[in-house]
Formats: sequence, structure tokens, C-alpha cells
Amino acid sequence: MFKRRALVVAMAGAILLGNAGMVALAQDAAEATKGQDVKMMLLPKFLGILPFDQANQGAEEAAKELENPTAFDFVGPTAENSVAGQIEFMTNAPTGGYKVVMLSNNSGDQIVPAAEAAQAAGTKVVTWDSPIPDGKGESLFVAQVDFTETGQVMADMALSILGEEGGEFAILSASPDAANQNAWIAAMEEALKDPKYANLKMLEIVYGDDQSEKSYEQAQALIAKYPDMKLIMAPTSVGIVAAAKALQDEGLCEDVKVSGLGVPAEMLEYTMNGCAPEFALWSFVDLGYLTYYVSYMLATGAIKGEAGEKFVAGRMGEYEITQDPTRPDVEALRVLMGPFTVYNKDNVEAAAK
Repeated sequence: MFKRRALVVAMAGAILLGNAGMVALAQDAAEATKGQDVKMMLLPKFLGILPFDQANQGAEEAAKELENPTAFDFVGPTAENSVAGQIEFMTNAPTGGYKVVMLSNNSGDQIVPAAEAAQAAGTKVVTWDSPIPDGKGESLFVAQVDFTETGQVMADMALSILGEEGGEFAILSASPDAANQNAWIAAMEEALKDPKYANLKMLEIVYGDDQSEKSYEQAQALIAKYPDMKLIMAPTSVGIVAAAKALQDEGLCEDVKVSGLGVPAEMLEYTMNGCAPEFALWSFVDLGYLTYYVSYMLATGAIKGEAGEKFVAGRMGEYEITQDPTRPDVEALRVLMGPFTVYNKDNVEAAAK
């Protein structure tokens, strides 16, 4: 009897120690020390579109919460000069006294020399929204969603809109150098290999360079070139609006649909009139907030930027730095935000307010 009681006590003690251990592990997540002076730059692909303005709003929220006495700079090139402009901002960041550049990369691997030089000069480079493809010059990447999942969501929306009978569709992307766009499209092409998508036929990928007028013209060109096309898939907030407007102006919304990634406030009209029955996105406000938190903690030494590190990002809770599984062939780290929201007539009005 004594041995049995001893065993029970020992097991209970082990459970208590286990629970205490779990509590200790939960407390291992690093937290930011507020009020430290860090000069930071938020560098989107270019200025002038709502998603990046929303990211700036989220970053401002985080900066206020963290009580950084130095306001961060929200700067960027024009859409027409995005690649060269981003490289110039990155090149000049160290001499400008910036401790972190928060980069939504639109320059592919062309920005690597400038990013590596910035890192060598003591400026951290945290990418968000769109990473540096080969990971060089990048401290870590704050991913809005898993890029493989993005391709799956786009394939599912195409199937939902076109139905089992399927049909032809084209992709209207941003620019050929946009790492996020290219990864999403590659993931969609991989997802389409599943037999359930056998009746979906991808025609072509065209690029509007995230410029409204050029994207509008590209959508018109697709309509003229492919009379049997049933869908334009645009994984870009500029392209999806431009394509929907082109279809609406041509009176073709009954025959050709639009889907992809867009901002609810900009897609409300086209979703309610049936031109864009479904589209998806994540919160750019949250993405900007999380990116600022990660960057501040990295610059102040609260985290080192190593795989396995956990940290608390204010109102968004706990995250972990991991190897980026979507770039398995390079040395790259990722913080994954998530999740996706798919919008349609049932929820777009509430989200657009």
C-alpha cells in the first residue's frame, strides 16, 4: 500500500513539475523592452496603394505601443521606378542612420548587393509581404500567409467560380520580379495538378506592374485574345480592381469573372454586382504591426533572429521564428502571420467598412 501511495505521489509530483515546466516554457517567449530609440524605415514596393497604407497604419500602432521616441519613416519609390528606387533607398539606409529597413521587396534578387551592404554596415533587413528570393541580405521574412496555401486558395476560388465544368482562365500578376507573386503563381500551378482541377485550363500569365492603367489594358488585351476565357485571376490588389473595372466597362461581368487577392473596400462594388464573386486577403494592418514588432525586437536585441526563438508581439500574441519551408533550397528564416479570409457577398460589406 505504501509503495502504491508513493507511486501516486511521485506521479502527481511529476505532473505538477510537467505543468510547471510548460508554464516556464510559455514564459520563455521574449518580450520587447519599450521606449528604446531605434530609427526604422518602412519601405513598401512603392507608395500610393491602399494595402501599403494599411501596413503603415499597423506599423504606427506598434510604434506607439512600443514607445519608440524616434518616428519611423514610411518611404518608397513610384510604381514606375520601383526596382531602382528600392535599391537606392536600401543603399542609402546605413548613412541615414537606420537600424532597420522593413522591406516589401519588388526587386527580386537585384536588391541583394544593397541589402548585404546594409547588413554589413549594421542595418537589419526585415522583409514583409514579399521576401528576397535567395534570402541573401535578409535577416528574416514576416510572411502574411503560407505561400503554398495562397496557391491552393486561388485554385479553390477558380474552381468555386467556374464550377466542375471548368473553363479557361488567365493570370494578371504584378511584376515579373515580385517574389511573392511568383511564389503564389507557382503554388497555384502545383495545386492545379490535382485531378479535381482537371477542367481548369490556365492560358497565360501577363503583368500589369501594379499600375492601374497598365493592368486595365492587360485585362482588355486578355479579353480580346481569348474569347472563351471565363476568369481572370489577379493575385494583386491593383490588378484585381483594374481587371474588374475593365470587365464592367465592357459589360462582360456575366460572361467573365475576376478573382484573386484584393482589399474589401476596393472590391465591394465588383463583388456585390457579381463581377468578382470571390476574392481573398489577409490584414495588412496586422502585417505592418507584426513587422514593426519583429524589427524593433531584432534591432534592440530582444531577439537574435534565430530559428526556434519565440517572442510576444503585443496584441497579436506569440510567434516563433522558423526556417522558411517555402524556400527550402536557401538559408532563410520566417515568421508566419496568417490567416486568409475569403470574401464574397456574405461578408465583404462588413469588411469594407
